[in-house]
Amino acid sequence: MVRLEENKSLTYDKAVEVMPSPSCAYIPLSQHLGKICSPQLKLGDTVLVGQKIAEAQAQVYAPIHASVSGKVISIQDWPHPVLGRCEAIVIENDGLDKSQASGFRLQAEIDKLTPAQIRNLVFKAGIVGMGGASFPTHIKLNPPKPVDTLIINGAECEPYLTADYRLMVERTKEILSGVELAARCLGVKKVYIAIEDNKPEAIKQFMVHGSWFMLKVLKSQYPQGGEKQLIKNTLGKEVPQGRLPFDIGVVVHNVATCFAVYEAVHFNKPLYERVVTVTGSCLANPKNVLTRIGTPIKELIDFCGPLKEEPAKIIIGGPMMGIAQFSAEVPVIKSTTGIILFNKEETEDLKEQFCIRCGACIRECPVGLMPCLINLASEKGMWREAKTYGATDCIECGLCSYLCPANRNLVQSIKRAKLESVK
Repeated sequence: MVRLEENKSLTYDKAVEVMPSPSCAYIPLSQHLGKICSPQLKLGDTVLVGQKIAEAQAQVYAPIHASVSGKVISIQDWPHPVLGRCEAIVIENDGLDKSQASGFRLQAEIDKLTPAQIRNLVFKAGIVGMGGASFPTHIKLNPPKPVDTLIINGAECEPYLTADYRLMVERTKEILSGVELAARCLGVKKVYIAIEDNKPEAIKQFMVHGSWFMLKVLKSQYPQGGEKQLIKNTLGKEVPQGRLPFDIGVVVHNVATCFAVYEAVHFNKPLYERVVTVTGSCLANPKNVLTRIGTPIKELIDFCGPLKEEPAKIIIGGPMMGIAQFSAEVPVIKSTTGIILFNKEETEDLKEQFCIRCGACIRECPVGLMPCLINLASEKGMWREAKTYGATDCIECGLCSYLCPANRNLVQSIKRAKLESVK
């Protein structure tokens, strides 16, 4: 792990602002790990906010809901922040914000809910891991093996991003309510809230709001928020290579995911909006905004403008694990944590050199891999050898590429090896 320049000051003290809903919402049919959804409506249909508009016939998926009310004007191929392009449902906003939400539940009703009922509410709300992984939450709340520990990930170790931090400061009680619901589903008594030490106000808020959980303050370093790294630094346990956290009795959930669980159970609210950090040196007014799923990122950029200069690169996610975008038409999806605008000086194109066998990538790899060897195998199309070297265990944190003095595109080649290994 290494200490990176954080660059969080641009939005660190910016309270979450509610952004106006878009004139048209472009809602992709792929927003989760698992099978792509199919539309459950047709052109010309009128929809309400929170109405289910897409689902799949599969075990691993999360349904998708309308984020605005209005008319379906198209179902078409559209830019996607992760896949490049994907089919999307286009809803023309009628500006009425009519909702089909059925109101809130009394606490007495919530106390009587069984774990299975809570999981079903989470499933119907379409909640996925909101730290970027996008794995369906209802499945993670029902692990195939008994677990005894729940860790809540409040590290937010990526530079620039502060969306989770602001949520922890402003919605502490609601997050903790979601944590309690998750703990009930899992049947665990040991609950840890893990937060990096560069978030003192969030730490203070959690200290004030309860003592039924254990607060773990971690060093601010990257990639502290990686699931396996978080477990190791919180519990002192290691997840064996090729295994998952539940194999050692642990489940990890992100703070934003817990907030979404709270809203689903208390208000029957599907996941159709989320907090996103919009930041970078090109923006005059970087902000943390609550925005609807399906909002084109150009509208978030305009909301945080004006532009001080034209961006040379737009990244969705953090600068280490995020993905550069080819179009500002790509919409916000459930796993969008941030939008970063970099200028020309910040995006210098470094020429890739020959590997000098320095071993920096091996020393600093948080999961103990040899990125340089996986890179060599990937370049030669030796996918079996790349898998043998542990390509599928890579968490794609980007540290190897960041530290490489030869500017090798290590993480990019490992990503390709991972894709080829599952074909």
